[in-house]
Amino acid sequence: MTPAELSAAIRRCLVEAVEAGDPAVGSLAVADLPDDVRVERPRSREHGDWATNVALQLAKKAGAPPRGLATALAGRLAAVDGVAGVDVAGPGFLNVVVDASAAGALARTVVEAGAAYGTSDRRAGLHVNLEFVSANPTGPIHLGGTRWAAVGDALARVLAATGAEVVREYYFNDHGAQIDRFARSLLARARGEAAPEDGYGGAYVGDIADRVLADARERGVDVLALPDAEAQEVFRADGVALMFDEIKRDLHDFGVDFDVWFHEDSLHASGAVEKALAELRGSGALYEADGAWWLRSTDHGDDKDRVVIKSDGKPAYVAGDLAYLRDKRSRGADLCIYMLGADHHGYVSRLKAAAAAFGDDPAVVEVLIGQMVNLVRDGQPLRMSKRNGTVVTMQDLVEAVGVDAARYALTRSSTDSSIDVDLDVLTRRTAENPVFYVQYAHARTCGVARNAEAAGVRREDGFDPSLLDHPTEQAVLAALAEHPRVVEQAAELREPHRVTRHLEVLAGTFHKWYDERRVTPLGDEPVGDEHRTRLWLAEAVRTVLASGLALVGVSAPERM
Repeated sequence: MTPAELSAAIRRCLVEAVEAGDPAVGSLAVADLPDDVRVERPRSREHGDWATNVALQLAKKAGAPPRGLATALAGRLAAVDGVAGVDVAGPGFLNVVVDASAAGALARTVVEAGAAYGTSDRRAGLHVNLEFVSANPTGPIHLGGTRWAAVGDALARVLAATGAEVVREYYFNDHGAQIDRFARSLLARARGEAAPEDGYGGAYVGDIADRVLADARERGVDVLALPDAEAQEVFRADGVALMFDEIKRDLHDFGVDFDVWFHEDSLHASGAVEKALAELRGSGALYEADGAWWLRSTDHGDDKDRVVIKSDGKPAYVAGDLAYLRDKRSRGADLCIYMLGADHHGYVSRLKAAAAAFGDDPAVVEVLIGQMVNLVRDGQPLRMSKRNGTVVTMQDLVEAVGVDAARYALTRSSTDSSIDVDLDVLTRRTAENPVFYVQYAHARTCGVARNAEAAGVRREDGFDPSLLDHPTEQAVLAALAEHPRVVEQAAELREPHRVTRHLEVLAGTFHKWYDERRVTPLGDEPVGDEHRTRLWLAEAVRTVLASGLALVGVSAPERM
């Protein structure tokens, strides 16, 4: 019995009690009942297989004591097929024990569902614009951006797994002062001069400058012979394009591809900024003061009004934000998720205020803030970039540990917390390395299948779920049953790290089961239903490990 099946059974019992006029349900009506009754694993398995506090949740609406409501519900639930026992605990908690056959049947359910197990259509019809990484095109992607690449892509996958239509979007900040500084830095490096005081350093600047010169020579242009303004414009256009290409290539090699590459400069070139500001002037969302135009963002929860057009007539950065949000909404986005760095806390209220200024519910905007990442070796922070002596890049991390280990390590922690990525751990082929631990469990399930085939153990020849009664099997089944809830929570809370942590739990239960139970017969022992049934369980574990790893963009090797 899956958690979803038990949840549905509890709701049916509640409906039956209401329709029968059971005094224990008080004044409850069917409309008061939740569509989805939450069931959870109790902290101690001695209390049962599953627990729910639905009686406590409904007691106030019912106008009835929660324990009485729980007792009435327990009596009905105990008669449901697959339920071995129900206990009322404390003020009204229900602890449920399912019989071994009902629990074991989950193995076959998972295998037959395949990769679809754990997915849902809960967010069907929701169009999500998910913007992440969006690093400035003035250098390679640093470690913070690498974390967003891993987490953002995983979040896109879990949202899609629950039915949402997700557009992965990258916003190139290719308009403004930082691009001017980048162009000047390239020109200075090409001339053999020191970078401007406010410019960009690092070996990559020289690499890009050399490529701009070489490409221009192929077109018959000697860039260094041009007047300064013309030469800088060549470095601006060609240098930024080359940096874009490198960023895209690094992301692709990291397993992250975007549906939309949006250029900030296009908002200004197309007139989208002026159009958005004209709309806001017309609605009264902007006002003029001190020679500048301001957004009334304090009307919508911001800590201060924001300058949109500066006193010199030039648009402030927030002007582009306003036009960009308007553009996303015009492309059909129901929800705009921005994944930003630790120094962007001010954007939360600013972007929500922008949505409200256009007449939208501020809830159409969500801003996720990610914290810092540090590389550690031998217990010490590591600065290892070959191309830029001040930051660690995506390429540095991938070269050190590989794509799978990098993606897994960066995804397995909440983005609310800073993390230390220990290179010593990630390069070990031991249980200390979490990605190895999970991938090895998957490889083991594949090994079980190969050995079973060689021994003549075939799943299709028999399945008896009541035989999955060993404590290690119960632990594996419990972890398998949690998978759909974990995926849903990862999507709902925007926390894909829940998937990786659960994979580690499932891998742990499988490794213990592997040490205790055999799928292939020993010696002359004949093949029996116990062997076939265990093979179903091993295949169920393989299915969930593979689909779970796919949700975080990590491979599931068959041999290790």
